Amino acid sequence: MSSPSANARPKAVVNHLPGGSTSTVERAMRVLRVMSEGGNARLTDIAAAADLDKATALRLLEVMVRDGFVARDAQSKQFSLGPELMVLGAAALRRFDPRPLARPSLLRLVGQFEDSAVLSIPSGVESLCIDVEDGTYPIRANYLRVGSRRPLGAGAGSLALLAWMPDAEREAALEILASQMSRYPRITPALLRERIADARERGYVVLLDVVVERMGGIGVPVLDPNGRPVAALSIAALNDRILARESAMAHALIRESTVCQVRWSEAMRTSRQQAGTPSRPPSLETLR
Repeated sequence: MSSPSANARPKAVVNHLPGGSTSTVERAMRVLRVMSEGGNARLTDIAAAADLDKATALRLLEVMVRDGFVARDAQSKQFSLGPELMVLGAAALRRFDPRPLARPSLLRLVGQFEDSAVLSIPSGVESLCIDVEDGTYPIRANYLRVGSRRPLGAGAGSLALLAWMPDAEREAALEILASQMSRYPRITPALLRERIADARERGYVVLLDVVVERMGGIGVPVLDPNGRPVAALSIAALNDRILARESAMAHALIRESTVCQVRWSEAMRTSRQQAGTPSRPPSLETLR
Protein backbone atom coordinates (compact mmCIF):
# COMPACT_ATOMS: atom_id res chain seq x y z
CA MET A 1 0.00 0.00 0.00
CA SER A 2 1.48 3.29 -1.06
CA SER A 3 0.91 6.59 0.68
CA PRO A 4 -1.52 9.14 -0.79
CA SER A 5 -0.07 12.08 -2.65
CA ALA A 6 -1.38 15.20 -4.31
CA ASN A 7 -2.23 14.76 -7.98
CA ALA A 8 -1.90 18.41 -8.86
CA ARG A 9 1.12 19.21 -10.99
CA PRO A 10 3.23 21.87 -9.25
CA LYS A 11 3.65 25.22 -10.92
CA ALA A 12 7.06 25.93 -12.37
CA VAL A 13 9.25 28.33 -10.44
CA VAL A 14 8.90 31.62 -12.30
CA ASN A 15 12.04 33.72 -12.61
CA HIS A 16 11.24 36.82 -14.62
CA LEU A 17 13.86 38.64 -16.65
CA PRO A 18 15.09 42.11 -15.61
CA GLY A 19 12.58 44.86 -16.31
CA GLY A 20 9.57 42.61 -15.73
CA SER A 21 9.49 41.14 -19.24
CA THR A 22 9.18 37.42 -19.89
CA SER A 23 10.88 36.17 -23.02
CA THR A 24 9.63 33.40 -25.28
CA VAL A 25 12.68 31.37 -24.31
CA GLU A 26 11.88 31.69 -20.62
CA ARG A 27 8.28 30.61 -21.21
CA ALA A 28 9.47 27.62 -23.23
CA MET A 29 11.86 26.63 -20.43
CA ARG A 30 8.97 26.75 -17.96
CA VAL A 31 6.96 24.41 -20.17
CA LEU A 32 9.84 21.95 -20.41
CA ARG A 33 10.42 22.04 -16.64
CA VAL A 34 6.76 21.21 -16.09
CA MET A 35 6.96 18.34 -18.56
CA SER A 36 10.11 16.96 -16.95
CA GLU A 37 7.80 15.47 -14.30
CA GLY A 38 7.37 12.64 -16.81
CA GLY A 39 4.43 10.94 -18.50
CA ASN A 40 1.86 12.47 -20.82
CA ALA A 41 0.15 15.75 -20.02
CA ARG A 42 -2.82 17.69 -21.31
CA LEU A 43 -2.50 21.21 -22.69
CA THR A 44 -4.69 22.55 -19.87
CA ASP A 45 -2.45 21.04 -17.18
CA ILE A 46 0.78 22.22 -18.81
CA ALA A 47 -0.52 25.78 -19.21
CA ALA A 48 -1.71 25.95 -15.60
CA ALA A 49 1.50 24.51 -14.14
CA ALA A 50 3.69 26.82 -16.24
CA ASP A 51 1.53 29.84 -15.35
CA LEU A 52 0.67 30.51 -19.02
CA ASP A 53 -2.57 30.96 -20.91
CA LYS A 54 -3.58 28.02 -23.10
CA ALA A 55 -3.01 29.87 -26.39
CA THR A 56 0.57 30.77 -25.46
CA ALA A 57 1.31 27.28 -24.19
CA LEU A 58 -0.10 25.72 -27.36
CA ARG A 59 2.02 27.95 -29.62
CA LEU A 60 5.17 27.00 -27.72
CA LEU A 61 4.29 23.31 -27.73
CA GLU A 62 3.59 23.31 -31.47
CA VAL A 63 7.02 24.79 -32.19
CA MET A 64 8.69 22.23 -29.93
CA VAL A 65 6.71 19.39 -31.53
CA ARG A 66 7.86 20.53 -34.96
CA ASP A 67 11.51 20.52 -33.83
CA GLY A 68 11.30 17.22 -31.97
CA PHE A 69 11.66 18.51 -28.41
CA VAL A 70 8.06 17.55 -27.58
CA ALA A 71 5.91 14.70 -28.91
CA ARG A 72 2.12 14.74 -29.26
CA ASP A 73 -0.04 11.63 -29.25
CA ALA A 74 -2.34 11.69 -32.27
CA GLN A 75 -5.22 10.01 -30.44
CA SER A 76 -5.12 11.39 -26.89
CA LYS A 77 -3.71 14.81 -27.96
CA GLN A 78 -1.48 14.69 -24.90
CA PHE A 79 2.10 15.92 -24.89
CA SER A 80 5.33 14.27 -23.73
CA LEU A 81 9.04 15.01 -23.99
CA GLY A 82 10.49 14.35 -27.44
CA PRO A 83 13.58 12.57 -28.77
CA GLU A 84 15.66 15.72 -29.26
CA LEU A 85 15.74 16.20 -25.50
CA MET A 86 17.13 12.69 -25.15
CA VAL A 87 19.94 13.67 -27.49
CA LEU A 88 20.70 16.79 -25.44
CA GLY A 89 20.53 14.83 -22.20
CA ALA A 90 22.90 12.18 -23.51
CA ALA A 91 25.35 14.88 -24.60
CA ALA A 92 25.23 16.51 -21.15
CA LEU A 93 25.71 13.19 -19.37
CA ARG A 94 28.75 12.36 -21.48
CA ARG A 95 30.44 15.25 -19.69
CA PHE A 96 29.52 14.10 -16.21
CA ASP A 97 26.77 11.80 -14.95
CA PRO A 98 26.51 11.58 -11.14
CA ARG A 99 24.00 8.73 -11.10
CA PRO A 100 26.44 5.82 -11.53
CA LEU A 101 28.53 7.25 -8.69
CA ALA A 102 25.61 7.30 -6.27
CA ARG A 103 23.63 4.24 -7.40
CA PRO A 104 25.60 1.77 -5.21
CA SER A 105 24.84 4.01 -2.24
CA LEU A 106 21.12 4.02 -3.04
CA LEU A 107 21.12 0.24 -3.28
CA ARG A 108 22.94 -0.16 0.04
CA LEU A 109 20.55 2.23 1.80
CA VAL A 110 17.48 0.40 0.53
CA GLY A 111 19.04 -2.95 1.39
CA GLN A 112 19.68 -1.80 4.96
CA PHE A 113 16.43 0.08 5.70
CA GLU A 114 13.87 -1.15 3.09
CA ASP A 115 12.66 2.40 2.46
CA SER A 116 13.07 4.43 -0.74
CA ALA A 117 16.41 6.16 -1.31
CA VAL A 118 16.66 9.30 -3.44
CA LEU A 119 19.42 11.21 -5.26
CA SER A 120 18.71 14.91 -5.85
CA ILE A 121 20.71 17.75 -7.38
CA PRO A 122 20.25 21.53 -7.17
CA SER A 123 18.69 23.43 -10.08
CA GLY A 124 18.42 27.13 -9.30
CA VAL A 125 16.07 27.43 -6.31
CA GLU A 126 14.72 23.94 -6.94
CA SER A 127 15.88 20.42 -6.29
CA LEU A 128 15.66 17.89 -9.11
CA CYS A 129 15.22 14.18 -8.40
CA ILE A 130 17.54 12.31 -10.77
CA ASP A 131 17.44 8.79 -9.32
CA VAL A 132 15.21 6.77 -6.99
CA GLU A 133 15.61 3.27 -5.66
CA ASP A 134 12.18 2.14 -4.46
CA GLY A 135 12.00 0.55 -1.07
CA THR A 136 10.66 -2.92 -0.39
CA TYR A 137 8.55 -1.89 2.62
CA PRO A 138 4.82 -2.09 1.66
CA ILE A 139 4.07 1.57 2.44
CA ARG A 140 6.30 3.67 0.19
CA ALA A 141 6.70 7.31 -0.78
CA ASN A 142 4.99 7.07 -4.16
CA TYR A 143 5.23 10.85 -4.72
CA LEU A 144 8.95 10.50 -5.48
CA ARG A 145 9.91 9.95 -9.11
CA VAL A 146 12.77 10.76 -11.43
CA GLY A 147 12.32 14.19 -13.00
CA SER A 148 10.22 15.66 -10.18
CA ARG A 149 11.11 19.14 -9.01
CA ARG A 150 10.52 20.90 -5.71
CA PRO A 151 11.44 24.25 -4.23
CA LEU A 152 14.57 23.96 -2.12
CA GLY A 153 13.49 23.03 1.39
CA ALA A 154 10.43 20.99 0.37
CA GLY A 155 11.76 17.58 1.37
CA ALA A 156 14.74 16.22 3.27
CA GLY A 157 17.16 15.99 0.35
CA SER A 158 15.98 19.35 -0.94
CA LEU A 159 16.48 20.94 2.46
CA ALA A 160 19.97 19.42 2.73
CA LEU A 161 20.92 21.18 -0.51
CA LEU A 162 19.60 24.48 0.87
CA ALA A 163 21.16 24.09 4.32
CA TRP A 164 24.70 23.58 3.01
CA MET A 165 24.65 26.38 0.42
CA PRO A 166 27.09 29.25 1.04
CA ASP A 167 25.50 31.74 3.45
CA ALA A 168 24.90 34.56 0.95
CA GLU A 169 23.41 32.22 -1.64
CA ARG A 170 21.19 30.58 0.95
CA GLU A 171 19.83 33.93 2.11
CA ALA A 172 19.08 34.96 -1.48
CA ALA A 173 17.35 31.62 -2.08
CA LEU A 174 15.26 31.98 1.09
CA GLU A 175 13.98 35.36 -0.10
CA ILE A 176 12.85 33.82 -3.40
CA LEU A 177 11.42 30.70 -1.75
CA ALA A 178 9.16 32.75 0.52
CA SER A 179 6.82 33.22 -2.46
CA GLN A 180 7.23 29.70 -3.89
CA MET A 181 5.86 27.57 -1.05
CA SER A 182 2.11 27.96 -1.60
CA ARG A 183 1.85 24.25 -2.39
CA TYR A 184 3.46 23.46 0.96
CA PRO A 185 1.53 25.54 3.55
CA ARG A 186 3.33 23.92 6.49
CA ILE A 187 6.71 25.15 5.24
CA THR A 188 7.38 28.70 6.40
CA PRO A 189 10.57 30.81 6.32
CA ALA A 190 10.79 30.45 10.10
CA LEU A 191 10.52 26.65 9.85
CA LEU A 192 13.21 26.51 7.16
CA ARG A 193 15.61 28.63 9.20
CA GLU A 194 15.00 26.51 12.30
CA ARG A 195 15.54 23.23 10.44
CA ILE A 196 18.63 24.57 8.67
CA ALA A 197 20.22 25.53 12.00
CA ASP A 198 19.40 22.09 13.42
CA ALA A 199 20.81 20.35 10.33
CA ARG A 200 24.09 22.26 10.37
CA GLU A 201 24.56 21.42 14.04
CA ARG A 202 23.98 17.66 13.78
CA GLY A 203 25.11 17.03 10.17
CA TYR A 204 21.87 15.81 8.63
CA VAL A 205 18.29 16.91 7.90
CA VAL A 206 15.08 15.44 9.29
CA LEU A 207 11.75 16.68 7.91
CA LEU A 208 8.60 14.91 9.09
CA ASP A 209 4.89 15.38 8.38
CA VAL A 210 5.50 18.56 6.38
CA VAL A 211 5.34 17.66 2.68
CA VAL A 212 3.05 14.61 2.93
CA GLU A 213 1.05 13.67 6.03
CA ARG A 214 2.51 10.77 8.04
CA MET A 215 5.55 10.68 5.76
CA GLY A 216 8.96 12.23 6.13
CA GLY A 217 12.56 12.12 5.09
CA ILE A 218 16.11 12.19 6.40
CA GLY A 219 18.91 13.46 4.18
CA VAL A 220 22.49 14.69 3.84
CA PRO A 221 24.34 16.73 1.23
CA VAL A 222 27.07 15.47 -1.06
CA LEU A 223 29.74 18.18 -1.13
CA ASP A 224 32.31 18.99 -3.79
CA PRO A 225 35.98 19.60 -2.83
CA ASN A 226 35.11 23.27 -2.17
CA GLY A 227 32.36 22.34 0.27
CA ARG A 228 29.44 23.22 -2.01
CA PRO A 229 26.41 20.91 -2.18
CA VAL A 230 26.33 19.20 -5.57
CA ALA A 231 23.76 16.55 -4.65
CA ALA A 232 21.83 15.10 -1.73
CA LEU A 233 21.10 11.57 -0.55
CA SER A 234 17.87 11.00 1.34
CA ILE A 235 15.58 8.28 2.62
CA ALA A 236 11.80 8.72 2.47
CA ALA A 237 9.63 6.73 4.84
CA LEU A 238 6.80 6.78 7.34
CA ASN A 239 7.49 9.17 10.21
CA ASP A 240 7.51 6.32 12.76
CA ARG A 241 10.07 4.34 10.78
CA ILE A 242 12.42 7.32 10.66
CA LEU A 243 12.04 8.22 14.32
CA ALA A 244 12.68 4.64 15.41
CA ARG A 245 15.92 4.41 13.41
CA GLU A 246 17.05 8.03 13.08
CA SER A 247 20.56 7.49 14.44
CA ALA A 248 21.22 4.43 12.26
CA MET A 249 19.82 6.15 9.16
CA ALA A 250 21.86 9.29 9.77
CA HIS A 251 25.05 7.28 10.25
CA ALA A 252 24.44 5.31 7.04
CA LEU A 253 23.60 8.42 5.00
CA ILE A 254 26.71 10.26 6.20
CA ARG A 255 28.82 7.19 5.37
CA GLU A 256 27.37 6.94 1.87
CA SER A 257 27.70 10.68 1.34
CA THR A 258 31.40 10.43 2.16
CA VAL A 259 31.77 7.58 -0.35
CA CYS A 260 30.02 9.68 -3.01
CA GLN A 261 32.17 12.70 -2.24
CA VAL A 262 35.37 10.71 -2.77
CA ARG A 263 34.06 9.18 -6.00
CA TRP A 264 32.81 12.61 -7.12
CA SER A 265 36.23 14.19 -6.57
CA GLU A 266 37.94 11.39 -8.48
CA ALA A 267 35.46 11.65 -11.37
CA MET A 268 35.84 15.42 -11.62
CA ARG A 269 39.64 15.15 -11.53
CA THR A 270 39.52 12.59 -14.34
CA SER A 271 37.14 14.80 -16.31
CA ARG A 272 39.47 17.80 -15.99
CA GLN A 273 42.48 15.72 -17.01
CA GLN A 274 40.68 14.44 -20.10
CA ALA A 275 39.75 18.00 -20.99
CA GLY A 276 43.34 19.13 -20.57
CA THR A 277 42.59 21.30 -17.52
CA PRO A 278 45.13 21.23 -14.68
CA SER A 279 43.63 19.40 -11.73
CA ARG A 280 43.91 20.19 -8.06
CA PRO A 281 44.38 17.50 -5.44
CA PRO A 282 40.90 16.69 -4.11
CA SER A 283 40.15 17.55 -0.49
CA LEU A 284 37.25 15.83 1.17
CA GLU A 285 34.95 18.17 3.09
CA THR A 286 33.35 16.43 6.04
CA LEU A 287 29.81 17.07 7.25
CA ARG A 288 29.60 19.15 10.35
